[in-house]
Amino acid sequence: MRILLVCPYAWEAPGGVQLHVRELAEQLRIRDHEVQVLAPGERRPPEPWVRIVGRPVRIPYRGTVAPISFSWRSWRRVGDAMRRFHPDLVHAHEPLTPSTSMLAVRAATAPVVATFHAFLDRSRLMEVASPVLRTISRRIDAAIAVSDAAAGFVRRAIDVELEIIPNGLDVERFAHPGAAPNGLPEGRRLLWVGRLDPQKGFGVMLQAFALLAREHPDLRLVVAGDGRDRHAIDGVSEADRARIVMLGAVPHDDLPSHHAAADVFVAPATGQESFGYVLVEAMAAGVPVVASDIAGYREVVRTGIEGLLVPPGDPVTLAEAVTRVLSDPVLAARLSEAGRARAAVFGWDHIVPRIEAVYHRVIETR
Repeated sequence: MRILLVCPYAWEAPGGVQLHVRELAEQLRIRDHEVQVLAPGERRPPEPWVRIVGRPVRIPYRGTVAPISFSWRSWRRVGDAMRRFHPDLVHAHEPLTPSTSMLAVRAATAPVVATFHAFLDRSRLMEVASPVLRTISRRIDAAIAVSDAAAGFVRRAIDVELEIIPNGLDVERFAHPGAAPNGLPEGRRLLWVGRLDPQKGFGVMLQAFALLAREHPDLRLVVAGDGRDRHAIDGVSEADRARIVMLGAVPHDDLPSHHAAADVFVAPATGQESFGYVLVEAMAAGVPVVASDIAGYREVVRTGIEGLLVPPGDPVTLAEAVTRVLSDPVLAARLSEAGRARAAVFGWDHIVPRIEAVYHRVIETR
């Protein structure tokens, strides 16, 4: 099958949608499909099967920044790429975002499958734009949401039948990561992975670590990520700052080794999460998880089984949950074992056949 995957966000930017599209493309190619990916981007991609069709513009929205591309030039490039590749099917991710995926849905003559990844508690912009978005939705032959949270969000704007298929992950890469990286400080380690911004709760993490540092002299915080809140660390005391390792942006392929060196994984996002990629990665690596009790995360981690979920924005409760895990080896081992089993559900060997079934159903219906 000739499959055109379309990503709405800058290909080189870190993000769950980009990761999902990249790994889905690799898995489909392993299964002998011919795959091309269209995406915005600022530089030539390393993958020969990716075509950059627009220069991204960074648009701030609800505490984060979306690197999207929506222009006449991008529209022409999308149309040209479709004519050259002549796909049997177009799989557009986040087609309601004004970017490459929306343009691809408009230009498509082949059947269209759409995957919806986003979740917000409310979006006035989407509500206002719903008449326009419905014209896009009428061109979609089948729709997937990565979680119930994402499905509920989409249904506020458009009336579309959705199948829930979660994001996939290369579980084995995290389950067998190899040696831990050199240069990490001695002691027990908390691991943070993700953007440093208010939505991900980096400020909450720093407040919680200040509390934890008093009780656990051997504890270190390892931060893998970058973002506009990177300077929040300037407000941390000098003593606590000496126990925080700021790695900056870490290539995704290098993350498993950092998980191998971690004692607890912490994800204190404040909201707007439709899924929990970082949680699945940590569970696959066998790292006990402490995370926020928010919609998308609850669909990945069941509190008390694979991890501990705490109220968002509460550094005191977050610190208490981390202390529980650090102080109770039996609890930590139980969370680790259950997490590995749970992560296997999101392995690509389970997810890709479900996506392929949607492809075949759509093509047969056409």
